[in-house]
Amino acid sequence: MRRSYLCGYDKLTQTSYEHRRDWVEKRLKQIANVFCIDVCAYAIMSNHYHLVLHINTEQANRLSEHEVIQRWITLHRAPVLIQRFLEGETSTEAEKNACLAIIRTWRERLCSISWFMRLLNQYIANEA
Repeated sequence: MRRSYLCGYDKLTQTSYEHRRDWVEKRLKQIANVFCIDVCAYAIMSNHYHLVLHINTEQANRLSEHEVIQRWITLHRAPVLIQRFLEGETSTEAEKNACLAIIRTWRERLCSISWFMRLLNQYIANEA
């Protein structure tokens, strides 16, 4: 059995991991502000957490292309092509179509629980 504490107190090693609870809460709020996913409830236990989420597809569909980009690049680096799109420097139809395809993908991801959880879990793993 692996002894892994997300937060709480490990009596065996007498180590407190309670500070990690704040990491989870802050990252959860940050991701929820970016994604079109509402956090209805959550509980953080010593070795796992529970989330109740609502996917807000209507909100995602109402976002403009620029809003989708701004939300996504809050958590990720923007590819050069998207940077050029934001600056109005995409000159060919192929570049514009490539940007629109990227934006469509990002819009879908902003409603994806898998991507939401991926970003939350990666952050926790990197910090721990």
